[in-house]
Amino acid sequence: MAGALSLTGLVKRFGDEVAVDGLDLEIGEGEFFSLLGSSGCGKTTTLRMVAGFEEPDSGQILLDGRDLAQVSPHKRPVNTVFQSYALFPFLDVADNVAFGLKYQRASKDEVRRRVGTALDLVQMGSMSKRKPHQLSGGQRQRVALARALVLEPTVLLLDEPMGALDAKLRKQLQIELRSLQKQVGTTFVYVTHDQDEALTMSDRLAVLDKGKVQQVGTPSEVYSAPANTHVATFLGTANLWPATVTGADQQGVTCSVEGATLRIADHEAKAGEAVSVMVRPERVEVVATASGADGSNVLKGRVDTLTFRGAHTNVRLGCADLHLEAEVANVAGAPPEWLSEGADVAVQISPKALRILRS
Repeated sequence: MAGALSLTGLVKRFGDEVAVDGLDLEIGEGEFFSLLGSSGCGKTTTLRMVAGFEEPDSGQILLDGRDLAQVSPHKRPVNTVFQSYALFPFLDVADNVAFGLKYQRASKDEVRRRVGTALDLVQMGSMSKRKPHQLSGGQRQRVALARALVLEPTVLLLDEPMGALDAKLRKQLQIELRSLQKQVGTTFVYVTHDQDEALTMSDRLAVLDKGKVQQVGTPSEVYSAPANTHVATFLGTANLWPATVTGADQQGVTCSVEGATLRIADHEAKAGEAVSVMVRPERVEVVATASGADGSNVLKGRVDTLTFRGAHTNVRLGCADLHLEAEVANVAGAPPEWLSEGADVAVQISPKALRILRS
């Protein structure tokens, strides 16, 4: 089946606006790859260029080494699932899924077999005679997926297909879609602005901003080791402060951060360098007193606000001039008794949890 996609130097302008600005990406065969970014970052335009709905001003789109530039959209071995699903209301589920096969001149037996297989893949075989208005949003999305998969594309493009669904259904379908992709082995390129979707489903993801790739990596790499401040703040919640490197030794560096001195396990920063320092809230440990901490980067603070989030409590606190956010696990179903608004507490941050960013 293959499905290795190579995007090189892609540029797309709309008038004076540069929507995609010299984009380079390598997407592997059978990979679930997500394009993640806010509205206007260029992710959907990139997807449309791969599909053939937009023509790049410059650059190459290679699928398994074949240049798609001169291949019309309906002849490209790719298919697209849109947010709107675009099902035909007058056709039942089976006929919606079979619609594209008429252009492949498949026999009736082959159409029946392929439609049945596609519907079974998305767990919709028992609803083949229903019309779209008789289906839930999640069921309509499954039919749209089956309609795309029945054509056996080399690459499946998905443009925010869960955008119209409620949060609970989206989480359920994220897991199902990931499992389906592994089952069929098709290369999936998924466009989303939802960081949870990208983290949950992707083998790798690219964070885009202003038409440029900011970082490419596995979800854990991009989340834990962001390349710059944009990635750090877009993907998840981050404590981010301006800082100055004040010293370096074999264990790492020390930084002056909002009046506090923090040790960081970084061996590339140099004394006197102006940087940004980041730590994720879940890696900030809150303890009742400083005597309950053991190690570097222990600071005394006072709780400003608490927000109950179910599995954890979000804690905003100040340590002198350093204001930060932390998460405390609700292992007993509620925050610890000593944790209340206005309480004096201490925080500890491992030097390995802190990261130095330069842009």
